[in-house]
Amino acid sequence: MEFRIIELPPFKAASSDFDNNVDFSEQGVLGQFDAYFSQLVSDPRDSFVPRDYLCFDGKRGGMFWLYALTDEQDAGDFEVVDFEGGLFLTYVYEDGDEAASQRLFNEAKEYIESLAYLELDISEKRLMMGHIITPQEIVEKQGTSRCV
Repeated sequence: MEFRIIELPPFKAASSDFDNNVDFSEQGVLGQFDAYFSQLVSDPRDSFVPRDYLCFDGKRGGMFWLYALTDEQDAGDFEVVDFEGGLFLTYVYEDGDEAASQRLFNEAKEYIESLAYLELDISEKRLMMGHIITPQEIVEKQGTSRCV
């Protein structure tokens, strides 16, 4: 598998509540947060990458969602948190393919452990994160999306 190492800058983010039910329905914690950030419109200078990151907390057994706010955007009723940024190892898989996601995660851990210049850090401040990289208009046409 080919992995990419990227750097994310520090940023302010709106944060959903933690959801151990992983509920994306309209009434669910994650569904309500999705509705909130999906209606936000960024200036073109701020819209060249997805700004949302779905975070998995294995210790608590659930997820929460972050949305990187621009200076002009309001967090609504959601908490604003500071994201520290840093280096992240990424890989691509089909959204919903949990077997591929787990296999790639295990390969990524082995890859990091084989490198003398990187250290695996999955902690409270450095959780596993992902987001869909396929533009919505393409998802609608092909019926699938890819995640990193």
